[in-house]
Amino acid sequence: MEEPNVHLLAAATVALAIAVAVIAATRVGIGLLARRWPPASRLAESARIPFRALVALVALSPVLADLDAGYDLPGWATVDGGARVAMVFAAGWLLTVVLVFLVDLALLRNAAGVARADNRAARRLRTQVMILRRLVYVAGAVVTVGAVLLSIPGVEAYGASVLASAGVISVVAGLAATSVLGNVFAGLQLAFSDAIRLDDAVIVEGEWGWIDELTLTYVVVRLWDERRMVLPSSYFTTTPFQNWTRESAELLGSVELDLDWRVDTAALRAEVDRALEVTDLWDGRAKVVQVTDAVGGYVRVRVLVTARDAPTLFDLRCHVREHLVAWVRENAERGMPRLRTEIVEAPRSRVHTPRTDVGGLFHGDEAAEERAARATGEIDLRAVGDADRPADADLGDLRPRQPASR
Repeated sequence: MEEPNVHLLAAATVALAIAVAVIAATRVGIGLLARRWPPASRLAESARIPFRALVALVALSPVLADLDAGYDLPGWATVDGGARVAMVFAAGWLLTVVLVFLVDLALLRNAAGVARADNRAARRLRTQVMILRRLVYVAGAVVTVGAVLLSIPGVEAYGASVLASAGVISVVAGLAATSVLGNVFAGLQLAFSDAIRLDDAVIVEGEWGWIDELTLTYVVVRLWDERRMVLPSSYFTTTPFQNWTRESAELLGSVELDLDWRVDTAALRAEVDRALEVTDLWDGRAKVVQVTDAVGGYVRVRVLVTARDAPTLFDLRCHVREHLVAWVRENAERGMPRLRTEIVEAPRSRVHTPRTDVGGLFHGDEAAEERAARATGEIDLRAVGDADRPADADLGDLRPRQPASR
């Protein structure tokens, strides 16, 4: 057993030395390349672990195969098989990393900056790259698993089935999860149809926000108050929604006021001009002041203004509204909304009703009123008692009498 051990140690040492030399030479080459092409350093950093593992396993594979064939060592076949599986896994990992790096090159060249508000092309490319990255990860995992199964003796058929039956598996998965696949296809449609892009300003479910994340199955909308609304991808392909940055970020907004009929519209127009002159929120494209309605005791004044994007437009509308409200309150009292009510007194009509002399106890004359007062007035019970008893009777003497004895 000494000779195989010595041979194994010597062969492994030589293989590892070759692997270290290849890794060092590759590192030097990547360093020189990175001086002229900076993205090469990023590729070297992301592929460092799978590349070193693959080089070491490739260098050791002839040694392991030679020992397995020339020496009958117990359990050596398992070690050799495990090394092959690890080598295939490292190769799949490295290939996936390289493909993801190639996909990211487009994003690195056309990164969506924050300086421009209407970076439509860059945001569209960024959305597509993120979708492709996820597809590369999924495809790399499937291919790697299939190749690993092919490298294990006795289960090669399963590996071939994984690689060759992807279409059948997708059909079965589609029947089992129709909604999931529907969202996947909807996500692909959104990524390449240019319906929505990252950072688009949208209105969904009555809420205003930006597209924060776009995946194969769902879309995350960052609302104006920093909440996150998560919607399935199929929502944007089946439900109408508003996209405020579909073609450009410039928008037109309105400010409406209900004022009194005596408001000076000419002075109001001049005040709108002054409100826009003191702010840089207005982009100068359009401004309109119109009386759009005059019913119900009020006149409705609408002010149209434009801004470079949705958040700026919201701030501009608030600025114009606050400025006009302060102007009406302080300088244009005639324009303050009022509710007018006119009270008209109707003339009184005197109708003479002849009195009818009705006989009886209460027939309306003075004697009848006196009789009614006596009949309906208060009755003094003590006076009634005094009238019914003798004058010398004493209420204190009213005691129960004993029955007379027989």
